[in-house]
Amino acid sequence: MTLGGAYGTRNYTVKDLRDLKGKRVLVETLPFSPEEAAAAEAAGIDTMKVRFDPKQPELAAAMRKAAPHTFMSFSVPLVAAASETEAVRLAYQAMELGADGIMCQWSPKFVAAAAEAGVPVQGHAGLVPRKSTWTGGLRAVGKTIDEALWIYREIKRLEEAGAWAVEVEVIPAALLAEITKRTALLTSSIGAGSGGDIQFLFAEDILGNNGPPYPRHSKQYRNMHQMRAAMQAERIAGFQEFIQDVKSGSFPGPEHIVEAPDGLISDFVDKAGRSER
Repeated sequence: MTLGGAYGTRNYTVKDLRDLKGKRVLVETLPFSPEEAAAAEAAGIDTMKVRFDPKQPELAAAMRKAAPHTFMSFSVPLVAAASETEAVRLAYQAMELGADGIMCQWSPKFVAAAAEAGVPVQGHAGLVPRKSTWTGGLRAVGKTIDEALWIYREIKRLEEAGAWAVEVEVIPAALLAEITKRTALLTSSIGAGSGGDIQFLFAEDILGNNGPPYPRHSKQYRNMHQMRAAMQAERIAGFQEFIQDVKSGSFPGPEHIVEAPDGLISDFVDKAGRSER
């Protein structure tokens, strides 16, 4: 049963996932539409993250409905909670919509409040984009001993706060492998190599939803961007041909119209009178 009170049909519980630590690498993605969520579930993805906007919760709810059997953490906005009480309320709101946990960039204090309230929390360490001004912008973190130790301490603080997992972004691959051995948290690697417990990649990267340049750590398994461009070109061409057919008089043709029965038009003219033109 979920924290929101509904019976769940998920592939994993938090306990299941924690029991898999060190046994096999799990696979995780973040879809951006219900269609992507449904496709990821059909493909057999282990876990998902979904962006959750408390002001517009409909999209997250639709993705939960589209992938009802997959463990799903709702990624909550950093600035949506300004106190521990607000953090718990936001976490509860996500859980009521069907989340199996939350993912956040909060401080350990806020993480501890949500975890104490019974919410499974995944934290964020390494390159945290919303906080990247403190680490020099959108670049790799952990390439010096001071940074490496700082990342490790941040992860241990999240562990002590009661988190069950942590997303670790763009740090040296060998560093994540060592950190993973030294924490009880499941480490979700994005741009941090294969040494984590979970391998995470955004659906837009997997599917090639956007054109280049691509993040260094990403891989495009499909080219949806190119397919959409081709579809748009086909739309334009279809409209152009329709316009040309109307101008030339070739549309509508005999096959597109209803023929009047014999005598209908002459009877109509007699009774309606001659046209004014």
